[in-house]
Amino acid sequence: MAILSRRRRSVAVSVAAVASATAAAVCFAVGGASAGTISGPLYRDPSSAVVRWVAANPGDSRAAAIRDKIASQPQARWFANFNPSTAQAEAAAFIGAANAAQQIPVMAVYQITNRDCGGASAGGAPDLNQYQTWVSNFSRGLGNRTVIIILETDSLALLTCLNSNEINARNQAISTATRTMKSANPNAKVYLDAGHSTWNSANETANRLRAAGVQYADGFFTNVSNYNPTSGEANFGRNVISALNGMGLSGKRQVIDTSRNGGASGDWCGDDNTDRRIGQYPTTNTGDNNIDAYLWVKPPGEADGCRYTAGSFQPDLAFSLANGAPNPPTTTPPTTAPPTTAPPTTPPPTTAPPTTPPPTGNGCTASVVVNQWNGGFTASVTVTAGDTALNGWNVSIALPGGAAVTSTWSAQASGTSGTVRFTNVSYNGQVGARQSTSFGFQGNGTGQGSTATCAAS
Repeated sequence: MAILSRRRRSVAVSVAAVASATAAAVCFAVGGASAGTISGPLYRDPSSAVVRWVAANPGDSRAAAIRDKIASQPQARWFANFNPSTAQAEAAAFIGAANAAQQIPVMAVYQITNRDCGGASAGGAPDLNQYQTWVSNFSRGLGNRTVIIILETDSLALLTCLNSNEINARNQAISTATRTMKSANPNAKVYLDAGHSTWNSANETANRLRAAGVQYADGFFTNVSNYNPTSGEANFGRNVISALNGMGLSGKRQVIDTSRNGGASGDWCGDDNTDRRIGQYPTTNTGDNNIDAYLWVKPPGEADGCRYTAGSFQPDLAFSLANGAPNPPTTTPPTTAPPTTAPPTTPPPTTAPPTTPPPTGNGCTASVVVNQWNGGFTASVTVTAGDTALNGWNVSIALPGGAAVTSTWSAQASGTSGTVRFTNVSYNGQVGARQSTSFGFQGNGTGQGSTATCAAS
């Protein structure tokens, strides 16, 4: 799925609005050592564009910096291609892979009608009725564990192309979408668009959030695809929260996109500006009670549409963001992500991967982890090389009776039931000695008990 780039506007707020924001800010103390309402590791997608590029270009002089400082980090998956018939399967596949990794997925939903007011990222649902159809289908794939949803970037901050009736209809659509997602998965964390700190004022932003149903959401997001410093966004967020509290809408929190705000701020387009850097690494441990997470919503290295095609991954942009940036913190991830809410009474069973060590010699092993739900499952498969690097691999998975593969990612499948053969794709066939790669698939029926065998191609 193509992840669309976001064209950003840097609209200066009036002097009065800035003064008001500054005055309001002194009334709030910065949060203490505790964080917001989410805890646990964020999901690193093994099939993201930057991960694929690094795997395909190991000899590139830029690869090490991009690998260590960008590809190593969790980023959002954008759901931007309008296809209601595949929305549920796409959501379930991504969430299933994150669940299998025991990490929290971040999903940027970008489907609203008249998206981007016809700008560089135009598209979305043809009308709001079809939008709700997509949302309903997507919501059925959300599972029951914690997931972070960034709902419709720019949909509330950018309204200049809509008349009053269209604004009211959009607000109703976003409110309905929020309730639909929260009803399908009460553990979903849904955040609405609040633009950024140099766009609309905090009071105007709060009014727009209220009109779009923020009372049903967990809070709002700011700075997606922009370059404003985290400190300024946090101050802006506190002022928005203060305004919402004044409306009787308490308990709302902020998430901030820090994917490229560690260098120069200013103009919305980063394709030609080399004075940019990645910002704070993604985490749910913000140390601020008002902020649930620092996220990389805009994938670093993806173009804005000025010099390159919007949404395309460009290694020179990624290297510019990574070069000179600090190394990511070294942490030991927990073996299980701590739940943010009480777990369901019967959590979906997950098969444990085998503890067999990597093979010696020119061979490989494969382990499969199954996330089962009623009527279907998602499987995550890890392929590990032996003492000799692989130039290609194939994995045969014996499925239980009645199980059938319905979709596959990061591999080519031959067959759908019985013993299914999976072969590497172009970007993950080369695996270093004693290194690993992964792929996954979704299926109907029961996947528990599936066994995997690996062979070098």
